[in-house]
Amino acid sequence: MITGFWDASAVVPLLLEEPQSGPIEKIIRKNPGMALWYGTRVECLSALNRRQREKSVKPGDGGVARKILVEIFEGAQVIEPVHEIWIRAERLLETHSLRSGDALQLAAALVWCREKPEGRLFICQDQALREAAGREGFTVLPVR
Repeated sequence: MITGFWDASAVVPLLLEEPQSGPIEKIIRKNPGMALWYGTRVECLSALNRRQREKSVKPGDGGVARKILVEIFEGAQVIEPVHEIWIRAERLLETHSLRSGDALQLAAALVWCREKPEGRLFICQDQALREAAGREGFTVLPVR
């Protein structure tokens, strides 16, 4: 059973070595099933490409990261863009201080859990999104 919804900010440390990679890897070992928003793949590739342009990724690591991302998506439950996500995202934008992409992520998580976030994990590094997910009833990881 998938117990966790993963935001792009939590997926990237699985692709590239970062300070938060250790805690994020510990979470995935304990909770191996992943639910992901349809747009997370593009967000992860955006982060990866930005870091390659900044030259903060070692040569060769980008190709490895892309392969890992493909594997993650092949094994995950991907939440497709559906009308219900738009409706929820619009409410979330009125309720929380979120950017549009973060509202779509959280809306996808709410669709995934059928509006019953209690006992469900929301794995995320972005502070505003973490706070909104917690207020919506998710258990937010990693714990800070």
